Amino acid sequence: MPQPDQIPHIILTGTATREGTALDNADAARVYVLADGTVGAAVIDGIGHGPHTSATVPLLAGTAARISARRGPLAGLLTASELIADAGADGEEADAVAVAARVRPDDGVLVVTWTGDARAYGWDGTTLSLYTDDHTVGAQLRANGVALEIARKHDNWLRTSLARASIGTVYTAGIKDPLVILTSDGVHDQVSHDAMTTLVSAHRDDPQALADALVAAAQPDETGYRDDATAIVITRA
Repeated sequence: MPQPDQIPHIILTGTATREGTALDNADAARVYVLADGTVGAAVIDGIGHGPHTSATVPLLAGTAARISARRGPLAGLLTASELIADAGADGEEADAVAVAARVRPDDGVLVVTWTGDARAYGWDGTTLSLYTDDHTVGAQLRANGVALEIARKHDNWLRTSLARASIGTVYTAGIKDPLVILTSDGVHDQVSHDAMTTLVSAHRDDPQALADALVAAAQPDETGYRDDATAIVITRA
């Protein structure tokens, strides 16, 4: 008899993105499904709004999602990295942060890989948990006991990025929760954890509605700036 983690799951997904207040949308989200039902997914958050970013980021997301489904999210991110590892003839190729995931219908663990400050959350039915840590100087300072008011000033200082990704600079986690959310920082920096929890509780049975709600909930900061906001929701039943 198959073990509980080997019983095939019905996998549903939802994706949403919303342009921020600065130029065009430099985020992208893609989901790819193999013939056997395996799902690969990726959220790519372009750094800045350079001439190549908005055009290149959808390609990165599509590549990462497809390769993640076939070869796993580590291969997905590293393949996407190769597309922008060279700065190009004009020296202005896009760069980004990213989170990618793969889940098989007969596997109880969703595997996620990330670089930069894109995130993955899991919902176990009652609690929303963060399964990734931001690859920023601010996060590193907090982990080493530096005062919060000092560390916050370095939250936008990335320690790594997709263009510089390697096996040693991307991290991997396994998530058993039946609902997983991938987000760009336009969601998790501008929607509080409590507000995210409320939205997940309200829309946990409808991944598309949840993705739409998370992106719509992002609010401008005190200067009126609102970042591009993007989310992928993956549920297993």
